[in-house]
Amino acid sequence: MPDDFLPLTRPDISEDDIAEVVDTLRSGWLVYGGKTQRFEAEFRKLAGAEHAVAVSSCTAGMHLALLAAGVGPGDEVITSPLTFPATANVIVHAGATPVLADICADDLNIDPAEIERRVTPRTKAIMPVHYAGQPCRMDEILAIARRHGLLVIEDAATAAGAYYRGRPIGSLGDATVFSFYAIKNMTTGEGGIVTTDDAALAEKVASLRNHGLDSNAWNRYAKEGQPFYTVTEPGFKYPFTDLQASLGLGQLRRLREFNEKRTRLAALYGKLFARLPEVETPTVRPEVESNWHLYVVRLREAGISRDAFIAALRERGIGTAVHYLPVHYHPYYRERFGFGKGDYPVTEREFERLVSLPLFPLMSEADVERVVGAVEAILGEKRR
Repeated sequence: MPDDFLPLTRPDISEDDIAEVVDTLRSGWLVYGGKTQRFEAEFRKLAGAEHAVAVSSCTAGMHLALLAAGVGPGDEVITSPLTFPATANVIVHAGATPVLADICADDLNIDPAEIERRVTPRTKAIMPVHYAGQPCRMDEILAIARRHGLLVIEDAATAAGAYYRGRPIGSLGDATVFSFYAIKNMTTGEGGIVTTDDAALAEKVASLRNHGLDSNAWNRYAKEGQPFYTVTEPGFKYPFTDLQASLGLGQLRRLREFNEKRTRLAALYGKLFARLPEVETPTVRPEVESNWHLYVVRLREAGISRDAFIAALRERGIGTAVHYLPVHYHPYYRERFGFGKGDYPVTEREFERLVSLPLFPLMSEADVERVVGAVEAILGEKRR
């Protein structure tokens, strides 16, 4: 393997980001402090929402959003099979049943027609997943929710800074949850945030993230705070720290810059791959602005299996991934809910062809050319 390995992704951490974290370390206030509040306020503006509550992870945020919205035992939540298992896991943790709806073949997002087919009297919510940073067909999904009186809680783990019909993701559903994990478009190392226009839902998420207390640590320990608190219901330990907020403030300021760089690199990929008929490049619908969290290609009649293709790229020093192993392929979901192969034909067909290629702001155009050249060489060997 070459020494100059090109990873799938790498975070862009600036000296200003580091200085902000150091400033927090010296401040003596590390959790639920002023920087967390600043970060929430800044993200709220980005997402176009009335409220934003930062939490320890996107998974924690989805869990709390479901609980705060009243989802629980006996309820069903419809979501996509092509997602990281956390999406389904939090539905189970809330005591509800995950119901999977197949995807659209073009953008790999959940198919509204399949959602409609799976609505039952037990359905409480729809959890669309904005695959790879491209928004779902939200007009159709919201219309289904209105017709049936359902909640829409968006898994926007990969969609920070994406737009649907000119509106930012975070301003559409009843609640939207983002991830700031290390590989995301902006990072706080770990962390997530819940956005909503529902004040009661936001208040409940804020309480549940901190043991169910009726006041946060800032109010309790600040100069003007009260030392007492009460538990309104059993909550969780899902804190977002001021250290995370410190990193996040700088990352948030550069998010548009990051996404614009990703967009330029994605366009170059598309231009260069146009000469390779074996590579199907991502489809971006005209009404959305993707943040290009991932660059996912699909192989067609390439004369090589997807897994062999990935191995060949790794031998040439290029990192890849597959996003994602479908939910109904995981043993737990097969055994607990009776899912099986053949249940979601579009997901299964497209999964077999998916490969995520390197894409991150620190990449150069030469890096993109290197990846495309390696793909061309691998496919050229199979043509001979």
